[in-house]
Amino acid sequence: MGKSFSVQKVLNNNVLIAENEEKKEVVLIGKGIGFGKKAGSTLVEGDFEKLFVLQDEKEQNSYKKMLDHIDEELVAVMNDVIHLIAERMDQPLNEHIHIGLTDHLAFAMKRLEEGLGIKNPFAVETKFIYPKEYSVASEAVSLLNERLGIHLPEGEIGFIALHIHSACINQPVGELSQYTRLIAQMFKVIEASLDITVDRESINYIRLVRHLRFAIDRIKREEEVREPEKIMNLLKTEYPLCYNTAWKLVKILQHTLKRPVPEAEAVYLTLHLYRLTNKI
Repeated sequence: MGKSFSVQKVLNNNVLIAENEEKKEVVLIGKGIGFGKKAGSTLVEGDFEKLFVLQDEKEQNSYKKMLDHIDEELVAVMNDVIHLIAERMDQPLNEHIHIGLTDHLAFAMKRLEEGLGIKNPFAVETKFIYPKEYSVASEAVSLLNERLGIHLPEGEIGFIALHIHSACINQPVGELSQYTRLIAQMFKVIEASLDITVDRESINYIRLVRHLRFAIDRIKREEEVREPEKIMNLLKTEYPLCYNTAWKLVKILQHTLKRPVPEAEAVYLTLHLYRLTNKI
């Protein structure tokens, strides 16, 4: 016989709080599992579709409060959405995604009902920084639109992609959004300094976006990157505009991340900027 769970509180027809055999509080999700249940009722494995534990008491309270003002249908669909995400990403997800993503989507749906637009100025950057997450988020939006009879705009895919990446690496969504904004800001500097308009669909744009993403990771980890001095001097002489622009980007990275940036990063950025301006 499977493990048994004692119902502590029914939050709605699809979600309830229970206690497992180790006397730990868990959240059980499944279509209609709350119907007719009351405190003290017993459930066993197979009676529900999803179980997760919110270890932090603050998160437990946040989840309970959130469900008070969220449509039950959305909660039921979110079970399938998060299952889809876990399956496609093929790795454990931080359980906070049940709170963060559900709350975000409830807010997005409210804005749609009120006729307010949803704009994502960093959607293109997000698409190329987190390509796998963006693809999975696109599937999630299709599922939500189909099941709930709504039409989430394309910009919403980028927001969901950030929540997915956040759950995969246990990093706050706000921090990831900061990095996406940072990359968008750097492209404004690139376009102004080099007097160009960057084609957001070009391979060189995609390469540079991904380079910047990994550069941010390296800088945060304070990884040492080396490059022979001869190459640096050559680039400085041969491509002064690209080199000077690269150093502007380095200073932005230093200021934003509050970390030292190795000189070699300027070398790699110069090469990417040269490719961008010469389309090679």
